[in-house]
Amino acid sequence: MNLRTSICCVLSAALALPAQEFQGKIGKTVAESTPAWPTRVQAPKGAPNVLWIVLDDVGFGHTSTFGGPVQTPSLERLAQSGLRYTNFHTTALCSPTRAALLSGRNHHSVAFGMVSEFSGGYPGYNGMMPLEKALISEILLMHGYSTFAVGKWHLAPAAEMSKAGPFDRWPLGRGFEHYFGFLGGETDQYHPNLVEDNTTLDGNLHGKHLTEAITDRAIDYLQDHLSVRPEKPFFLYWASGATHAPLQAPAEWRDKYKGKFDQGWDKVREETLARQKQLGIVPADVLLPPREDGIKSWDSLSPLEKKVFARMNEVFAAMGSHTDFEIGRMVHFLEQKGVLDNTLIIVNVGDNGASQEGGFDGMYNDTIFFNAPIARPTPEENMKWFDKLGTEFSSTHYPMGWAMAGNTPFRRYKQDASNEGATRNPLILSWPARIKDKGAIRTQFHHATDLAPTLLEAIGIKPPEAVKGYKQAPFEGVSMVYTFDDAKAKTRHPTQYFEMLGRRAIVKDGWKALTYHAPGTSYDSDKWELYNLSQNFNETDDLAAKYPSMVKEMQSAFEVEAKKYNVYPLDDRIQRRALPTLTRPVYEYFPSDVTMPRMGVPTLVNRSYSITAEIEVTPPTTSEAINAHDGSIFAMGGFTGGFALYVKNGGLTYAYNLFARDRMVLRAPGALSPGKHAIKVDMAYDGGGPAKGATVTLFVDGRPASKGRLEQTVPVTFNTSEGLDVGSDRGTPVSEEYASPFVYQGKVHKIVIDLHP
Repeated sequence: MNLRTSICCVLSAALALPAQEFQGKIGKTVAESTPAWPTRVQAPKGAPNVLWIVLDDVGFGHTSTFGGPVQTPSLERLAQSGLRYTNFHTTALCSPTRAALLSGRNHHSVAFGMVSEFSGGYPGYNGMMPLEKALISEILLMHGYSTFAVGKWHLAPAAEMSKAGPFDRWPLGRGFEHYFGFLGGETDQYHPNLVEDNTTLDGNLHGKHLTEAITDRAIDYLQDHLSVRPEKPFFLYWASGATHAPLQAPAEWRDKYKGKFDQGWDKVREETLARQKQLGIVPADVLLPPREDGIKSWDSLSPLEKKVFARMNEVFAAMGSHTDFEIGRMVHFLEQKGVLDNTLIIVNVGDNGASQEGGFDGMYNDTIFFNAPIARPTPEENMKWFDKLGTEFSSTHYPMGWAMAGNTPFRRYKQDASNEGATRNPLILSWPARIKDKGAIRTQFHHATDLAPTLLEAIGIKPPEAVKGYKQAPFEGVSMVYTFDDAKAKTRHPTQYFEMLGRRAIVKDGWKALTYHAPGTSYDSDKWELYNLSQNFNETDDLAAKYPSMVKEMQSAFEVEAKKYNVYPLDDRIQRRALPTLTRPVYEYFPSDVTMPRMGVPTLVNRSYSITAEIEVTPPTTSEAINAHDGSIFAMGGFTGGFALYVKNGGLTYAYNLFARDRMVLRAPGALSPGKHAIKVDMAYDGGGPAKGATVTLFVDGRPASKGRLEQTVPVTFNTSEGLDVGSDRGTPVSEEYASPFVYQGKVHKIVIDLHP
């Protein structure tokens, strides 16, 4: 344990423990005295270890554990040693679900009505979880648990994700003693935005996949814990970035699925439903809903479309099976250490439904999703990337047809909180020492808010009245422990609202009313549907016209919940909700061994700005080659999109990469002479809206050296993973002319970003 960790532990203990009266005796000398030590907090006797696994963007019908085509033997093993819940619900998006899971409160109630990158200035949306609503990690820490987190966090406001902090909403600020992972919504799996504890790391994993890296670190944490404090229970929160885009998987896993989806999404959906019925996952009378609007039948696709679309889903399946393998590594470790029997393992098989964000044709570069009005790739464009799909040099996302199949037998997708395809995710609870009805299925309605209360009851801890000095609000979920021994028990969670991007629903006593709000339209014109879920498992028989009074009653029930939990104001925007994280006019950055996360850099889109680099070219020796001073002076983003100023073969070059589609290159004539230079890149934006053109001028020591024209620029973000490097390009390369990390061989003193009015 290093000094920083020791201090964190002391501070955590100090916050959790009141001052204790000395119980020994103090005399004038040690011989006349009796020593005594403050009492340590201890977990309840026999308290289980907790391993909480959260998977990302996995639909109800994806995994073989729940009838899907993605082979998940590790999850099947856990299901056979515990319970499978088929009526468990999430919120329809990443951050909101994770906030509800860890807090035991509704997502709007803890300020996460939207993902953290698109938070807004309202109580239900600001991304600042109230300290009066503590996370389960904080509660377990103060009750004698060791606490660790690895993987995706996504629970800090975007403006607080840079390496300058503040850190109070990072994992170590919310009850975890160690953390290794990434803070945002998604990251490149081979060059992630990597953080350990409160420190930003170099994200180049040198060919290792992030899911393997977080598992390695999790096992390291547990190995140390079990070696030194085996009597103390642990809480490990393992939240993979898989299977969220970018879809990337090791080659050997991609090879396992070659040809496995050539039959297409229509056939896969039929096969999945048949297996679900055989497993008892869905009722025997369930029928598939009609194909979703805009999705073509597989048979109507061209041979080129079939080839590239099938490959994209092979990559997704490979990523899913690889993730399952890493889960198996952890379970095997616990078994080898003899602690598996008394470990309560929670597996959220998805934090929302399968993702529609790949569009109808999928994407070789999923960053394009965040950049409307940039046109999405065509199948022909995706086909050019066929051999790279799923590798570390792609940013793949599959087409919506596969999301439809992944959500079998439900309608719609991630984001669409109105429908079960977005919010019904499988759940596995495994605790061999306690759960007797092993391998059984539970069908009670439950929600993400219910797992934190479940943990406390299972462990034997009463919800605390105060945490860190803050009086605690009650949980808004209910414990599920009553379902452990009674398959037929009536649900204790009869009412639950749903809302995301204006799409709304309410479940009450087995009935569900919903409205699928179309963005940009009036909320008053929204049409409400009504379903009897006890008789219609997957929302295919709309009873609204038959029971209009019931619809009004359910709408009124939604109003009550919405006002109670800070749902209003409704907001159906996505990209336009993104706020600049930095707003000063001038910024200075210096060379570093780690990348500055993109949240620590001002928003350099849809505006004019200049970047000036102060560099020094040292005199060459007679033995040095012309490229002795090559390297990247600064680089923002990576191969999926960005810009870079670099020296190659002695020549100064500026490159602008528009999503690996179009590239503009400016070159200064001649080589830079020895000595100090000021190199400026000036971006003169046309204005008139997002993604317009710009004129770019490259200056050397105040004199224009080259000028170019961009007919279109990036409207929202160059990249979802990679930030700013000064003196190198440590992630993936912005330009195809060099390989990372491409450290500049001269000296970069600093760069200055000047935002023009």
